[in-house]
Formats: sequence, C-alpha cells, structure tokens
Amino acid sequence: MNYDELIGKMTPQMHQSIKSAIELGKWPDGKKMTAEQLQICMRAVIKYDQNLPEEQRTGYIDRAREDGTIKGINPLEEQVIKFH
Repeated sequence: MNYDELIGKMTPQMHQSIKSAIELGKWPDGKKMTAEQLQICMRAVIKYDQNLPEEQRTGYIDRAREDGTIKGINPLEEQVIKFH
C-alpha cells in the first residue's frame, strides 16, 4: 500500500484523532510525539484535507461578511507595493 492509498483509507475519525495529536504534541495514550511523527502526521492531515471542501480544511479562515462581501485582503491575489 502506498502513501496515497493509505490517505484514501483514512476515516474522518482517524483524521480528527491525528489533528488532536498534533495539537497536543502527544498520542492518545499520552506518549510524546517525535519530531518525525509530528511531521508525518502534519503531511497526512494536509493531504487528507485536499479532498475536503475549502471551508472544512484545517486553517480555513472565513472572510465572508453577512452581506456577501469579503473582509480583509485575499492572500492569494497579487499585491501592489508602492515605493516613495
């Protein structure tokens, strides 16, 4: 089984459990995560999140106001820098 197949078989419960382990820095049994385990888990969460709608992804910030306008700047849009 390769990495993509493994991520494809991840359940929402597994995803949430891994996210909690990352947040706490330890596994559900209380053992501290190593730096390598933390890195692998973060990659797995990011990869799993790619299959979710944008608003359900880890780190999503809802910038929409009730009237439908967007507050703040879109970090993905090109920004103009002016020098004086």
